Amino acid sequence: MEIEVKFRVDFEEIERKLKSLGAKLAQVEEQEDLYFSLPSNELLRIRRIRNLGKSYLTYKLIKDPGRNEEFDEIEVEVSSFEKTREILKRLGFREDVLIKKHRLVYKLNDVTFELSNVENIGSFLDIEVISDSPDEAKKKIWALAEKLGLTEKDVEPRLYTELIKESH
Repeated sequence: MEIEVKFRVDFEEIERKLKSLGAKLAQVEEQEDLYFSLPSNELLRIRRIRNLGKSYLTYKLIKDPGRNEEFDEIEVEVSSFEKTREILKRLGFREDVLIKKHRLVYKLNDVTFELSNVENIGSFLDIEVISDSPDEAKKKIWALAEKLGLTEKDVEPRLYTELIKESH
């Protein structure tokens, strides 16, 4: 299970703090996420990482709606963003939201830090741990968040899709 907590952050400040924590830059990504309409506790998207020439089809079941920290996720790489988009449209899925991000992916042991500048809504840090124990994963996430100077007041519980819709 994917456990993550999203924080609203100052991009440059958090990047400095991540480096001082010993996190290593693993990847730079220019992402486009196209979401399709599904019930509110499910997400279906195609992600295109333009600078890497890769695309992924992802389904997420939100295990804790409202907090949006626990996800049962299935993801596969697809050879074509556009063809996958066309298949989903022909199956009756309706396009909902397009989100564009400049993302830096940092790693520290088994923790992933996704520092994103999201077009039209600001900068965010997702701290993510893959674990079968949500409680243990959250303890680890919060210990690192504290080291980065992040608190509960910095948490952004809304999904990126919700934030984009609210920004229009």
